[in-house]
Amino acid sequence: MENIILSKEFVNSYADKKAPWGFNGLGEIVYRRTYSRDIESLGRKEYWHETIERCINGAQAIGANYTKEEAERLFDYIFNLKGIFAGRCLWQLGTPLVEKMSGVSLVNCWMTTISKVEDFQFLMDHLMVGGGVGFTVERASVHDFPKVQNVGYVRHEKTNDADFIVGDSRNGWSALLGKVLKSYFETGESFTYSTILVRGYGATLKTFGGTASGPEVLIEGILNICDILNARVGKKIRSIDALDIANIIGKIVVAGSARRSAQIAIGDPDDFLFLKAKNWGKGDIPAWRANSNNSIYADSYDEIIDEFWKGYDGSGEPYGLINRNLIRKNGRLGEKVNDNKVIGTNPCGEIGLEDGEPCNLAEIFLPNISSKEELFDVSALLYKTQKAITTLAYPYKKSRDVIERNRRLGQGITGWLQATEEQLSWVDDAYKNLKAVDEKWSNEIKINKSIKLTTVKPSGTLSLLAGVTPGIHPAYAQYYIRRVRMGSNDPLVNYCREKGHKVQYDIGLDGKENHTICVVEFPCETPEHATLAKELTAIEQLEWVVRAQTSWADNNVSVTVYYRKEELPEIQEWMKKNYKNKVKSVSFLLHSDHGFIMAPYEEITLDTYNKLKSKIKDGINFADSSNIDLLDNLECEGGACPIK
Repeated sequence: MENIILSKEFVNSYADKKAPWGFNGLGEIVYRRTYSRDIESLGRKEYWHETIERCINGAQAIGANYTKEEAERLFDYIFNLKGIFAGRCLWQLGTPLVEKMSGVSLVNCWMTTISKVEDFQFLMDHLMVGGGVGFTVERASVHDFPKVQNVGYVRHEKTNDADFIVGDSRNGWSALLGKVLKSYFETGESFTYSTILVRGYGATLKTFGGTASGPEVLIEGILNICDILNARVGKKIRSIDALDIANIIGKIVVAGSARRSAQIAIGDPDDFLFLKAKNWGKGDIPAWRANSNNSIYADSYDEIIDEFWKGYDGSGEPYGLINRNLIRKNGRLGEKVNDNKVIGTNPCGEIGLEDGEPCNLAEIFLPNISSKEELFDVSALLYKTQKAITTLAYPYKKSRDVIERNRRLGQGITGWLQATEEQLSWVDDAYKNLKAVDEKWSNEIKINKSIKLTTVKPSGTLSLLAGVTPGIHPAYAQYYIRRVRMGSNDPLVNYCREKGHKVQYDIGLDGKENHTICVVEFPCETPEHATLAKELTAIEQLEWVVRAQTSWADNNVSVTVYYRKEELPEIQEWMKKNYKNKVKSVSFLLHSDHGFIMAPYEEITLDTYNKLKSKIKDGINFADSSNIDLLDNLECEGGACPIK
């Protein structure tokens, strides 16, 4: 099949058209900042029509097998923000990296057990290529590690004749991690290592964009991991130790490639050490524990102990809930499936995953869809790229095996609380149509049908592009500030400052300014007809989750339920009646008084909105913007998943 499926004449006919960007142009800023790649031959970044051209031709190259007419219809749908590839695909499709890394470059997030050294390496490897990783720290799996041995030393030396020379690559960093862990769990061997080959701070990272952090963050992280293990010599590690090691790996990755480390840690419902791991009010919690969202496994409400709810009073960070039994046995609610090997979820909780399995996503902007037939068409066209991704190569055998068997997809619908009742009435039939498409196409290309197909994901970044409410969430407020974190050395920071946006240094959990990260504020107005968070009780938000889980999502519905402290008794009563049979995954966040400094959202008045908006100058020139990643986690509403 010819890879160049779109003609230049067709693509160029969109060059002067204006895409319907959302939120007073913030959508376009996010696109330019996040998904527009450099065109070196022209000395500039891509325009929207060029990004879509690259992606659709790139999808054709991996086996989407579009006809010319299908490719052109999909182009128009994406241009007009009716549907879209996953953010990961927007960034990578049609680039040499897909040829180099194959499927890993195009899927979003992963799941792994933590029961052996290689699992920590799996975690690091996939974080370092920009994926998010869920991991289980259940006592049953963590207990598989042998007792920690007494290692005399693991010492960094600035020399070229150390016992181990760290390669200047993600594989080099992962190899050092593996050597350290094997020393503590298997050999007891002391050794020295050198980072003389690792690029210094500020060096360009060509593969994914951004700049290098230098070796210091790796050296510090290894020291932290050794401290954790030295404290357990002669004993087995606990769930809290596995959590700390995983979170330290996340800390290394964040600084190592200017990229958010997206993790979810899932533990036992009665594990007190795990439940107290993020009680920030105590004041002695390691800052690296901020690198994961934490949840517990609970197949029924009876398994949720009182300690779980203590984080909901604002003194700690509320944990989420994963109903693994319901995920394993149900697709859409009331529809039985055999998905019994699921062990956890991706960091945002919208996809139940087996060990080594990724989530493979796409998105439909329901408020922008004009008819049921158009919804069917957008869904079927996005599906063909998702299905092609399941046929690509993956480096870990456990991943290859599970992907080939399940062909799991996660086609999302976003903007639920902005869509009309007529649009919402199309969703059930759209699911049935997609099931039929999958059966026909899978038979045609002679691979397995997908075990599950649909989801509702948080959709932070992509919903910003289109100007619709994110996933199943209500709009935060009618008028609000959206804060976005960027590296301080990003040229876009000064650009935003010059445009009139408020820019300030980030403030860490310790209350100190972090001069490596800047926070930029964007005043936002919620689109018409959207439901506001203050108009919904926590219970009403949960009922929306049940509706989406019944009519569309055969995977999970990712939700961060906004709540107020006085609603807790009602939440607990509703959960007692409904959790076991209706909720696959859920997390909660105080709507206000949550204690976060420079929170992603802050409600403002119309007067404040108008004042802030009046300071922003018209006209946007992105010529000096680089490919440094946004540090803020816009992809997920609760700040869990990576942008690309």
